[in-house]
Amino acid sequence: MSAQVSKASTDADLDCSPRTQVDPRGPRFGAAVTTVVLASALIFNGTTLGTALIAWQTLVFALGALVGLQAQPYGIFFRKVVKPRLAPPAELEDAAPPRFAQAVGLAFLVVALVAALAGATVVSAVAVAFALAAAFLNAAFAFCLGCEMCLLGQRLAHR
Repeated sequence: MSAQVSKASTDADLDCSPRTQVDPRGPRFGAAVTTVVLASALIFNGTTLGTALIAWQTLVFALGALVGLQAQPYGIFFRKVVKPRLAPPAELEDAAPPRFAQAVGLAFLVVALVAALAGATVVSAVAVAFALAAAFLNAAFAFCLGCEMCLLGQRLAHR
């Protein structure tokens, strides 16, 4: 079992709430798609297309954070198209940390979207760049910054 799954299981046991388990390859796939969308948004920053990409990714993060990972479009695509072609996952992980990561991404992209709509392209670009960096870390290195923040917060809350 990976350290992340062990940490998540320990934290879930501490707060005694039931947790949904997810295939960790799903959020990583979503991070790869998010990386492409946000990189494109930066390339087209200040244009209608750039703002539309930010709005789309904001919606994606909102669904993942507020409704759940099962409602996130990239997760749906992963479950229906990609996952059936893969071997079963070696392990599952708690869905709460990736869902928290979606909420962090949502916060950054709400700032980016408001800034883009207001014409503040520098603010928009910086907010998109922060979200892009986090998505890239997850996609390329399986390091979910938002997940780690969630787990750290859970540990601190239990002390």
